[in-house]
Amino acid sequence: MSNDPSLTPRPQGVLYGLGLGPGDPELVTLKAHRLLQEVEVIAYPSAEGTPSLVRAIAQPHLREGLIEIDMAMPMVEARFPAQQVYDVAAEQIRAHLAQGRSVAVLCEGDPLFYGSFMYLYQRLETDAAVEVVPGVTSVSACAAAAGLPLVARKDILTVLPGPLSDEALTRRLTQGQNAGHVEEQAFAIMKVGRHFARLKALLGQLGLAEQAWYVERATTAEQRVERLADVEQAKAPYFSMILLHKRGRADAL
Repeated sequence: MSNDPSLTPRPQGVLYGLGLGPGDPELVTLKAHRLLQEVEVIAYPSAEGTPSLVRAIAQPHLREGLIEIDMAMPMVEARFPAQQVYDVAAEQIRAHLAQGRSVAVLCEGDPLFYGSFMYLYQRLETDAAVEVVPGVTSVSACAAAAGLPLVARKDILTVLPGPLSDEALTRRLTQGQNAGHVEEQAFAIMKVGRHFARLKALLGQLGLAEQAWYVERATTAEQRVERLADVEQAKAPYFSMILLHKRGRADAL
């Protein structure tokens, strides 16, 4: 038997899904910070041709010498190109794991709350040990930025993606009205972006605009918080959200 350590197989690496929070590097958890100091490889999504936001969040916590995998996503609605990017990234990550290198996939907010990490998890969970490290979600961050309690007592919080059709949004936003549960409902509308004007108009038609708040780039230097009714613009950044409670505030009991 050879005593050459170079011939001894390295143990399999661990795949980490690291939630890094909504934007402020100080909201990175102690555990995520520790793992960023320990792993040998990081992977992160970016919009094609644009620097990665999540890498910028991680930047103050990164050490020298890391191997980096930039998963550049084409900005189109079709699922196929993005799925192909995940396929390629999964193969790269799989190769590092097999060589004994642990890999941290950097995730904005929380890895499993509208997070792209789920698509890598799906591809790699049978190949290696996987650990998900939760992070501060954008919903929590926007509520904190606006100083708005989300829910109280028996309230129900519904999270809605902005790209849903007006019909689908109306159905969700008006649910429970006939049952007398209107005042128990709160909503977080995410992925506002180019749908902003349509969403604002719809909430106005439903008589909900006055209870709604608009939050943009929560926890960053560009953070903006305003009553929805006071915001005049045609579109919003991708990282924006509308919060509303049908009592006006959750603490208005």
